[in-house]
Amino acid sequence: MKKPLVSVVIPTYNRLLCLGELMESLSQQTFQDFEVIIVNDGGVSVEPVKELYPELYIMIINMEENSRHVHARNRGIVKANGEYIMLIDDDDLLVPSHMEMMVNEIGEKDLIYSDVEIVNFEEINGVRVPIDRHLFAYEFDLLAMRRFSTFVSSGCLYRKEIHQTLGLFDPNVHNYWDWDFFLRIAENHRIRRIAAAGVLYDFSEANDNQSKNLSSSRKFYLDRFCEKHNLGTLPIKNFFLLLEEPEVVQRKAESKILWDGKPFHSRLAPMPEK
Repeated sequence: MKKPLVSVVIPTYNRLLCLGELMESLSQQTFQDFEVIIVNDGGVSVEPVKELYPELYIMIINMEENSRHVHARNRGIVKANGEYIMLIDDDDLLVPSHMEMMVNEIGEKDLIYSDVEIVNFEEINGVRVPIDRHLFAYEFDLLAMRRFSTFVSSGCLYRKEIHQTLGLFDPNVHNYWDWDFFLRIAENHRIRRIAAAGVLYDFSEANDNQSKNLSSSRKFYLDRFCEKHNLGTLPIKNFFLLLEEPEVVQRKAESKILWDGKPFHSRLAPMPEK
């Protein structure tokens, strides 16, 4: 395979159903000059997913043990061959036009990110079906981003060379690795928000999403993150309660909805009856 333009880096841990749907969404991309790097973080084998999507160039990296998602992402970044990196969580999805849109829009910027739709899914016969969806679109305001980050790493596109100066993702801030990476990039690089919701961000009730976790350990990592960036003391609150804060509401922005609402039927799932 020739060197791809984009490397898609996906850490995963025991989410075959979600991972299969993500591969389905990648197979439907209108832009196909990319490789897929799946970092299996000590979970069940993901080889079945690779076998079912032979049209995708998929590299699987098997971690020796469960090292958590930041370490897994870093392993994937090191192996990436593309000029650009696109990050995505294993339970999120891309609308078919997303990658083409991002490649066309990056221009002279170093990192671009899109708006997303936050989706609550219900699994029916091996397929995640949307129950409700919520647009997550906010103006890019760097000062405000130091209080509440509206950067969603899933589906973002950036130049791999950034890591030569910034290093890899910081596992010492754990849950806040993406916010940390964004603030580090923002110091000396060019960033742009794309006003289109090309990513479906899974926030399902049954899903173990890190954004829902308000444990004492999360507070520990938030304090460590705040100290690193001189942010003072930031509150740890439920994600949707934070969205209701007046300063966050003021940043709401218009965005283009791209998803038709149809589920992504993975080849892992039973074929629907005709």
